[in-house]
Amino acid sequence: MNKGEIKIFQRGEGKTEIQVRLENETVWLSLEQIAKIFWKNKSTISRHINNIYNTLELLPERTVAKYATVQIEWNREVLRDIEYYNLDMIISVGYRVNSKQATQFRIWATSVLRDYITKGYALNQKRLKEKWYSELEWAIQLVKKALESGDISKDEALGLLDIVTSYTNTWLLLQKYDEDDLLREGKTKELRYKLDASEAQDALFELKENLLTKGEATDLFAKLREERGLEGIFWNIYQTFWGQDLYPSLEEKAAHLLYFIIKDHPFTDGNKRSGAFLFILFLAKNNILFDSEWNRKINDRALVAITLLIAESNPKDKELMTTLVLNLIN
Repeated sequence: MNKGEIKIFQRGEGKTEIQVRLENETVWLSLEQIAKIFWKNKSTISRHINNIYNTLELLPERTVAKYATVQIEWNREVLRDIEYYNLDMIISVGYRVNSKQATQFRIWATSVLRDYITKGYALNQKRLKEKWYSELEWAIQLVKKALESGDISKDEALGLLDIVTSYTNTWLLLQKYDEDDLLREGKTKELRYKLDASEAQDALFELKENLLTKGEATDLFAKLREERGLEGIFWNIYQTFWGQDLYPSLEEKAAHLLYFIIKDHPFTDGNKRSGAFLFILFLAKNNILFDSEWNRKINDRALVAITLLIAESNPKDKELMTTLVLNLIN
């Protein structure tokens, strides 16, 4: 569709057929074609086009484009760059020289464009699905790799599959080709509670004591590899640029907190569990852990799954991972 499509416009009971180029959601005609549509000579059309530009009614950079066109000259085909004008210019000229014919062409063009855009949307939907299938296959390969390596149990693998299959709409929406970033937006702009590294470390210490009592952790759990490693992560999620938060919403801060702890490995052991714990703590402190019915927005199984998915992911897929977390929160 981006390379253009040709439609036939018939003028005056089919006496004249004109090939109309469709591209970038508008129609394009050459000077000669505009003259044929409105029953005028090219010099008349050219004069009106110049007047339209001189009065700044329309701008050349928005209404004219050059396309390589094959012409017959002296019984041979010659490829030349010909100027084509879009629908705005065609209609502006048309109302100056033949308003009835201009109205007819506008009605025809509007109908054709509507079909064209609908067709383009259908094609994009197909491309979206194809892209989504590749992302789904990628996620399943992660599960397979983790199982083969013995890093996860059967229950954890089921959790991973659960998140892949339960959030198919998220995977599809993430692949929007228009890059409108709708799914990157969090809902909560105001920071309600600023969890810091010191409080996070204290909370992890309490968790560690509890896990040690149950025999579910060693002394290495949540032990910092570098003294200021956790501080760096919290500085990261709160950082600003020209007075604006790099991650404007609470949800975005939470998603990146989870990601950074898992991928940056600030602790000697237990980075996934520590990341998941601090992620939940951050959401709870900021009153966005539960929905209006006091249901947890992210259940335990989904949290385990997304934690493992982040751990197994390639660093180049950071945006994909954090966007998925955003969708789970929202």
